Amino acid sequence: MGFFDFLLGIKKQRINDFLSKGAIILDVRTASEFNNGAIEGAKHIPLQELHNRVNEVKQWNKPVIVYCQAGVRAAKATKYLTLNNIEAINGGGILKLSKVLTQ
Repeated sequence: MGFFDFLLGIKKQRINDFLSKGAIILDVRTASEFNNGAIEGAKHIPLQELHNRVNEVKQWNKPVIVYCQAGVRAAKATKYLTLNNIEAINGGGILKLSKVLTQ
């Protein structure tokens, strides 16, 4: 197993740990991106709206797995959520997270 396979294995395990705790999957892409296809069951709050809707996320009272198109916006959203005392993990981009969820 290579180094990147090792890292992906750790990320997959963390995602599975979050899922076992009833995590909510949060899509932070734009509305048009979300409407063109999303992970089934994902909630949608565009990154630009997250600061105004953080209390909504807090009310879920569950850990959050955040994703976007490639992972950059998800990283920003994850940092913001954790700064607001929400247990969150960056699930990365939609394609990689979808692959992890179907394995």
